[in-house]
Amino acid sequence: MSRRARLALFGIAACGLAALLLWSITGLPKFGDYHGAYGKILDKAAPRERQTSNVVAAVVFDYRGFDTMGEELILFAAVMGVAMLLREPREEEAPVPEDPVRSDALRACGVSFAGATLVLGLWIVAHGYVTPGGGFQGGVILAAAFLLVWLAGSYRSYRRLTPVPIVELGEGTGAGGYVVIGLCALLIGDAFLQNLLPYGVAGKLSSGGSIPLLNWASGLEVTAAFVLLFNEFLSERAVLIDPTRRPS
Repeated sequence: MSRRARLALFGIAACGLAALLLWSITGLPKFGDYHGAYGKILDKAAPRERQTSNVVAAVVFDYRGFDTMGEELILFAAVMGVAMLLREPREEEAPVPEDPVRSDALRACGVSFAGATLVLGLWIVAHGYVTPGGGFQGGVILAAAFLLVWLAGSYRSYRRLTPVPIVELGEGTGAGGYVVIGLCALLIGDAFLQNLLPYGVAGKLSSGGSIPLLNWASGLEVTAAFVLLFNEFLSERAVLIDPTRRPS
């Protein structure tokens, strides 16, 4: 098939997809006009039953906790697959290139932003069931804080800050910790992932029962997963900078 024919086929498919997307958007309810029965029930029940101000966190880490475990394991498997595919043709022990940022102003601003982003990510994870946020959102922000070290510093600084064995251990601990919390409920005779701790008082970090534990396990897994992806992609970039690192 010629290039012109491929472009024509892509144009037809893209137009059809765009038409379907526009059609779906026109059927969406207005912003704030929600008619879901289950959402209204949970909006009233979750703060009273689980003492959580963030109903979304109560759904994700309690009422729908089993589905969230599946999402975590999918992310874990996807990242491990990417790591194995990229590492196979690459020399792991090759020297790490030195590519520091030369601008003092950029380094100073970048390090400041990295520290502020790290604190913001920790705050979003820690308060995920009290205010909007959670382990998934905070984990992405925490990973971005580490990436800023490379953007404003150097690849070597980033690698020293994110050693691969520690990152892999963190990802496994986050994903496995979620499952272990569910198994603990089974050991005491409850259902898998049953909320097994005192619910506390709404609005406090000690509220939600076992929701905070699952929330932190998700935050650790998501942070480590994205940092591991960054490690692999930046290692591939280093190969492009110095092709001698790739075995012949």
